[in-house]
Amino acid sequence: MRSPRLAALELKRFGRGKLPRAALVALLLLPLLYGALYLWSFWDPYGRLDRIPVALVNNDKGATVSGKRLAAGDEITGKLLDSKVFEWHEVSSAEAGRGVEDGTYYLSLTMPSDFSRRIASSSGDTPETGALQVRTNDANNYIVGQISRTVFSEVRTAASTNASRGFLDRIFISFSGIHDATEKAAKGADDLKGGLSKAKKGSEDLASGLKDTKAGSGRLAGGITRLDKGAGDLETGSRQVANGTQALADRVNAIAADVRPFLKDNGRAIGDTARLVADSSKTVRDNLDLLVKAAPASATAAHTAADELTAVHRTRCEDALLPDPAVCPPLQRAVTAATDVAKVADDVNVLVKNQSGDLAKLRGHLTTLQGQAEALAKRSPSLDKDLESAVSKINALNTGAHRVAKGADTLHTGLGTAKTGSSDLDTGVGRLKTGATDLDSGLFRLGDGSATLAQGLNDGVGKIPDYSEKDRDARTDVMADPVQLASRSLHTAPNYGTGFAPYFIPLSLWVGAMVAYMLIQPLNRRALAAGASAWRIALAGWLPVVAIGVLQVAALMSVLHWGLGLQMAHPAATIGFLALVTCCFAAIVQWLNARFGAAGRILVLAVLMLQLTSAGGTYPVQTSPGFFGAIHPFLPMSYIVEGLRRLITGGGPGPVWQACAVLVAFTAGAVALTALSARRKQVWTLDRLHPELSL
Repeated sequence: MRSPRLAALELKRFGRGKLPRAALVALLLLPLLYGALYLWSFWDPYGRLDRIPVALVNNDKGATVSGKRLAAGDEITGKLLDSKVFEWHEVSSAEAGRGVEDGTYYLSLTMPSDFSRRIASSSGDTPETGALQVRTNDANNYIVGQISRTVFSEVRTAASTNASRGFLDRIFISFSGIHDATEKAAKGADDLKGGLSKAKKGSEDLASGLKDTKAGSGRLAGGITRLDKGAGDLETGSRQVANGTQALADRVNAIAADVRPFLKDNGRAIGDTARLVADSSKTVRDNLDLLVKAAPASATAAHTAADELTAVHRTRCEDALLPDPAVCPPLQRAVTAATDVAKVADDVNVLVKNQSGDLAKLRGHLTTLQGQAEALAKRSPSLDKDLESAVSKINALNTGAHRVAKGADTLHTGLGTAKTGSSDLDTGVGRLKTGATDLDSGLFRLGDGSATLAQGLNDGVGKIPDYSEKDRDARTDVMADPVQLASRSLHTAPNYGTGFAPYFIPLSLWVGAMVAYMLIQPLNRRALAAGASAWRIALAGWLPVVAIGVLQVAALMSVLHWGLGLQMAHPAATIGFLALVTCCFAAIVQWLNARFGAAGRILVLAVLMLQLTSAGGTYPVQTSPGFFGAIHPFLPMSYIVEGLRRLITGGGPGPVWQACAVLVAFTAGAVALTALSARRKQVWTLDRLHPELSL
């Protein structure tokens, strides 16, 4: 039995009851769920942005520019409310914040209170940037935030252009002002030229008079310098004297403060004490002579007494047969004391002999002490008054020394200032002399320069533009927005759905083939049982799904074209290309199911995911991670998407022919692999009788 007949018999199974017929209809319409339904859901989202609720907050208080009222916030608000970009809701800042947070509004646009003032500043001396405040919430919808950035960028550009107009208009008005001012300056330069000749004679007289002044100022500066040096020496000496008297006064006052109370209250006692010291000094001096004379005799007498006591003690206590216990101990002590006294007498005698010179000096000191004590005794009643008089004189001396030092300091400071002033005066007079000479020369050159200036200003008046109001407006428009975007698309997709159709159409056809092989066996069992050739078995399982796929293409493209309005640059070629696509997808899905059995259904989903992520149907594949770029050239959907884009929106046929070649290669390869799998399936094995996995 031939493969087409086997395929027809496979399809006839769907006509034997209501449920199989319903399954066939569902199978034919399944791609519509993935293709038409998906595309319908976002066919033209940018054409329905006026249904998106957006908060608009206008807090702008306006501003005054050149006597005119500027309300940029009201102007932008009016234009936005008239536009169909979003569904604008003019609300307060608080309400806008709550709405963006809870999802009432997808985003908010706020014009701050100083918006107009900042825009108006562009025509002033301190221009500032005005800021439109946009608040989005990606938790509500991420895509709306991306769309708003594009829309509000255009709003910002328009507002910036309007702000630039005022600034540029002022520049062109300034040109006119400069023109008039230059004209007046030219007239002033002519007047200046006449006045310079009079100034020239005055500068000559001034230079002559300053010559004599310079000589006198030099002599004055020299004399003051010598005076300043002498004043410096006087200041240093007087300061040293003042420091010495201050130290003396401080010491005397401190001592006087301690001594005065004692002298005041004890003058009589001091006198008595002084007399006693004088009398004692005289007595001691007189007794020194007696000590010198008596010292040898005293030493001899002391030794004699000690010897006698020693003899008595020996007789009565050592040699006696019956010593007296009551007498001997005291007598022994007397002997010891007498011996010690003899030794002391010897020492005194030796001291007197050896220190005869010191004793003579001591006698002289005692004489002096006696005289001083007698003098103190005489003056003791008036010591307090004498001390007070001496302290007063010392303090007076200290005060005078400080006044002299202060006066010397003031004199030195004044002479220093005078020295600096005289030096500055001499320098200044020298500069005046030089300046007067330079002035005389400069006035001569200025006379020539003023003539050149007058001529230049008169020539410049004609070169400075004097714009009329019409000229200013024309130039302001160009400079405020000097660059226009001339955008042109070679092959324009009219809406969002048309742009994504090349991506979703092959997706729906893959799903259609995948579901078809859930109802149709990838390898015809009758052909396997009959021992047909492997190629015939493969074609018998492939042709029914191809036939269903062609019907799916027809149904899908009919709905997209007549239902949603999909316009194709090459309708017939598109249908033919999609027929080739369904042949390729049917062959790949058949092989995966025939080769891997139940696991093949999982592999079909895996291959679908790999194709969707690497085909570049939404974003260019170059923006994806490297893995997807690496597998991009080896999967059929990559070429299908590129070919459908050229067939639907237009363009060169190169990618279409390349895609066709790739699809033919994938189809032939998959059918061949399926035939190989069919040959293996003709041999029954234990794995086929008891599969490990069954779906």
